[in-house]
Amino acid sequence: MTIIYALIIFCLLIFVHELGHFMVAKACGVKVNEFAIGMGPAIFSRQKGETKYSIRIFPIGGYCAMEGEDEDSNEPRALNNQPAWQRACILAAGSVMNFVTCVILLIIIAFWAGTATTTIDEVVADSPAQKAGIVSGDRVVSVDGEEINAWNDLIEAIGYSKNETAEIVVERDGKEETLTAELEYDKEAGRNMIGISPTVEHNALKAIPGGIRNTGAMTVMMYTVLKQLFTGEVSVNELSGPVGIVYATSEAAKSGIMYVIYLAALLSLNLAIINMLPFPALDGGRLLFLVIRLFTGKRVSDETEGKIHFIGICLLFALMIYVTFNDVIKFIIPIF
Repeated sequence: MTIIYALIIFCLLIFVHELGHFMVAKACGVKVNEFAIGMGPAIFSRQKGETKYSIRIFPIGGYCAMEGEDEDSNEPRALNNQPAWQRACILAAGSVMNFVTCVILLIIIAFWAGTATTTIDEVVADSPAQKAGIVSGDRVVSVDGEEINAWNDLIEAIGYSKNETAEIVVERDGKEETLTAELEYDKEAGRNMIGISPTVEHNALKAIPGGIRNTGAMTVMMYTVLKQLFTGEVSVNELSGPVGIVYATSEAAKSGIMYVIYLAALLSLNLAIINMLPFPALDGGRLLFLVIRLFTGKRVSDETEGKIHFIGICLLFALMIYVTFNDVIKFIIPIF
């Protein structure tokens, strides 16, 4: 199942990325010679119109091969003969699709996890809440005069109160009641607790902003890690490749399908961000050359740019080999 999960994640994310390039290229009228998932020899291929569609034996990549992408071409519909704004849209489309995929996956997780409401689900026996008279089904209206609109408001009002008691107004059977609960400090949680848990609401509309917020937080986290990588705070040895991802998939699968979906969201966002780095062969590197050409014209030929991107691909493959070697040492050798 680990291998199946890993292959599904690899193929899905690569497909989505290349599909972004493909759809925008077609929309801009660019000639696409081949749309492939995987690398190496083709195990399936079909020609439809001007484009060949293929599935290749190694599920470690994919490509949308456009006319004039890495070479000079006189074909009017070649990528190198299109306006700069169209080329920029085509190059950015893959990462945009991966970013959108991450948002969608995190929305699914947010819907599955649900949103905590201000209605009480369970009251712990002999807890301050039970002694105060709070019962399951009560909706918390305010704490110490402060209006409660979300469960986090309740955590803030009770958890970090400096008082020994809290005056809690609850709505029960359409009527409001004022109750007083003693506050107990929980050292492990680092805040006051009164022994209540919320009902959880599974609402698709509320899951959307939750998924977007989580994507934003994950993006900030990734850029922080990249910054630490470039400043030396994080070692290159901490990077993981295909072997590390399979290992992570195995660990996630032990906890359930939602953890696998979360890992897929994380990898999708990772793919989006890494591909937009201004490094040769990556989409960000190609965008950088596009900007350079806006100021220098044709001083950098398509052929020269193609050679630089080829060097970039070689460097990326060398990095992947190094990372894979480290993954084998970290994850495979200890098993034996």
